[in-house]
Amino acid sequence: MASAEEEIAVKEPLDLIRLSLDERIYVKLRSDRELRGKLHAYDQHLNMILGDVEEVVTTVEIDDETYEEIVRFMFRMQRVLK
Repeated sequence: MASAEEEIAVKEPLDLIRLSLDERIYVKLRSDRELRGKLHAYDQHLNMILGDVEEVVTTVEIDDETYEEIVRFMFRMQRVLK
């Protein structure tokens, strides 16, 4: 019989996602976008349903004349379609 430590061990990459259910996670997207939210569900393609999401979009200085930094926080309500 497996011990409790062996049962919760991360043996495959998706195990880490499974163990993160109902926890706040950090997701880094393309174009320097970041999401932080509570993981409610996911599928084998890593499509995720997050709740209480905070999104941060940041752009950085390209040169002295075109400096721009945008920080945007978006809070969304989770809606699950059945």
